Amino acid sequence: MTDIQLGMPQLPAPDYPADVRARLEADGREIVARYPDSRSALLPLLHLVQAEEGYVSRTGMAFCADLLELTTAEVTAVATFYSMYRRKPSGDYQVGVCTNTLCAVMGGDAIFDELKRHLGVGNNETTDDGKVTLEHIECNAACDFAPVVMVNWEFFDNQTPESAKRLVDDLRAGREVEPTRGAPLCTYQETARILAGFPDQRPGAVAATGGAGPASLAGLRLAKGETPGARVVHPRGEGPKDRPQPGSEHLSSHDAPQQTSASDPAHPAGPAAEEGE
Repeated sequence: MTDIQLGMPQLPAPDYPADVRARLEADGREIVARYPDSRSALLPLLHLVQAEEGYVSRTGMAFCADLLELTTAEVTAVATFYSMYRRKPSGDYQVGVCTNTLCAVMGGDAIFDELKRHLGVGNNETTDDGKVTLEHIECNAACDFAPVVMVNWEFFDNQTPESAKRLVDDLRAGREVEPTRGAPLCTYQETARILAGFPDQRPGAVAATGGAGPASLAGLRLAKGETPGARVVHPRGEGPKDRPQPGSEHLSSHDAPQQTSASDPAHPAGPAAEEGE
């Protein structure tokens, strides 16, 4: 049981060395000045202390509480809620494998299992050399590039078990790795400082872009009239009895009312009964 569960007082968190504390206070006050309410600065401040140590330590949370005049309980509640804040030392590279539905069926689960075997670690565990922390992640809105692996929140699209193993081997060996799209790769602590709201100093980072793929943009192109509407598929090959009025066309047969169960010809439903019959 923890000291809190036993009702025992916790020891105060150790403070940063004086020079580190002075530097963090200068950066922290710059962050706080961006907000009309100082407590709104808590999220970027947590990224700031994570950039210092690679995770949010008790020292980091005490620093945030002191700067914002909050209780450590208030800071801890936030730091433990969001998954982007690490609560223990982790690797230079956070390798996240999407295992949400589409990525999973496209091979994400296989990639995650292969990386666990290859690296000899489990979920949220770090390799012995301190280079890579492996985790499974939820959807990152890149379904048309599935399966996706993210390293420090940069995208590596259309991965396979073999390509993912080459990726982590390159990271551990210190070889240069380029994301599929977006900004150049940097360490997790450098990423945390950028998330705290400080300028990204990497060459080419500002000009880097990473847009959605063709599948994600199909609906937008359709709404803009840039592509023709989907062909109407009528049940059992029947043609339309009446030509619809302009603007009333259905995008697919699933949008139109059906009188029979076109999806299961072996067990057709009877005509839909009209109200009052």
